[in-house]
Amino acid sequence: MASNWKAKVQKMGGFLSGMVMPNIGALIAWGIVTALFLETGYFPNEKLAELITPTLTYLIPLLFGYTGGYNVYGRRGAVAGTIATIGVIVGSGVTMMIGGMIMGPLGAWIIKQVDKALDGHVKPGLEMLVDNFSLGIIGAVMMVAGFMAISPLFAAITNILTVGVNFLIDHNILPFAPIFVVPGQVLFLNNAINHGIFTPLAVEQAAQTGKSILYLVEANGGNWAGLVLAFCVFGKGMSKKSAPGAAIIHIIGGIGEVSFPYALINPITILGPICGSIAALFWFQIMDGGAVAAVSPGSIIALIIMSPKGKLFVNVMGYVIAAVISFVIVAFFLKRDKSIDEDEEVQGIDMSQFVESHSAPGEEKEATAKASGNVQKRKIEKIAFACDAGMGSSAMGASMLKTQLNKAGLFLDVSHVSIHQIPEDIDVVVTNTNLLEAAKKEAPEGIPIIEIKEFLNADEHKAIVQQIKDMME
Repeated sequence: MASNWKAKVQKMGGFLSGMVMPNIGALIAWGIVTALFLETGYFPNEKLAELITPTLTYLIPLLFGYTGGYNVYGRRGAVAGTIATIGVIVGSGVTMMIGGMIMGPLGAWIIKQVDKALDGHVKPGLEMLVDNFSLGIIGAVMMVAGFMAISPLFAAITNILTVGVNFLIDHNILPFAPIFVVPGQVLFLNNAINHGIFTPLAVEQAAQTGKSILYLVEANGGNWAGLVLAFCVFGKGMSKKSAPGAAIIHIIGGIGEVSFPYALINPITILGPICGSIAALFWFQIMDGGAVAAVSPGSIIALIIMSPKGKLFVNVMGYVIAAVISFVIVAFFLKRDKSIDEDEEVQGIDMSQFVESHSAPGEEKEATAKASGNVQKRKIEKIAFACDAGMGSSAMGASMLKTQLNKAGLFLDVSHVSIHQIPEDIDVVVTNTNLLEAAKKEAPEGIPIIEIKEFLNADEHKAIVQQIKDMME
């Protein structure tokens, strides 16, 4: 029941973040222009500042609507979703981030149902005419409905959420959000939390004040940097050996997924990232910190670039504060850990702990990956490395796996995808243990799914390669 609930939450979160993540570049572009040319920016320019409002008001919500529609029903759905979104944009006086995230998928779903109803009832030669006019008619109806009826509702929702966030900030409650956010990150809900909840609200706040602290609730990676650095110094076995690489990738690359599994090695250490993030948010509130746009990925470099004029020191210090406090707390628990290195190594590289295995009692466990699903001999050409959004940890994992495959003489197509958009023509899926249940629901029927617990564990990648070799005809 718990795993099923987690899979449903991950699916919903993945759907929301799937609309935002592909458009992070647009948010960053808007943030850079805002940081540079706003009246309070680094290089104030009244003419260039004219780009700021239209980009935020029209471009970004339309991109959300287009992407959401595309995810539901391809390009036809994307067009329907975009048409539906423009109605709520024009009909509202606030930024329609939420409107785009709802109207995009809704418009696509409606045209999809219309197409299904018309399927088989259109005379030959009239297909293009019917396709164009059905989309046009449905789009017009959605546009007018969005303008007249739906936009006031979304505007009210946005205003209520904004008031709620301002209440949290004014009453110093927001810094305690990590109590819920950090455990969600460990469950790989980081993108859903950041881009599905905080980013839409942060954009609205940044449009009014030039920056938003909400961008730094989940995306300030200093707390996880502190945890993995503590494992570099006080960890044991494979966790200590792999931690330096994870620290570099997390701090510079901003891929938090490489750090989350370390908290599972010794669960009490999660208190470090929680307390570090709380302290940083108090600092940001006191010093009026915040970012001009989404800090994605959560790299220290992205944080620096997205810091507004006069707040660079404040933001960087917030990262450092989170890291130091997290490091001290995690180090305290790791130093008190009396387990021997051999036990730690079993936790780090015993593949049978993180993969589906049905060994007989007493049978010796080997560091070999096991695949769930249909594992009979098959032709393998395409492998999908899947994570929540398909852009961060999966991209890194796909690159590392491809390197190991090439070393083994296997030159296969390895792509990185969202766990919620696994292609139908894929032959094998590789995903993190925390996303296994979601992968089972989303992967094509009968496709083997191989788990990986630590993205940087070379033994796991080698075991996956061996499993793929065993499955190949």
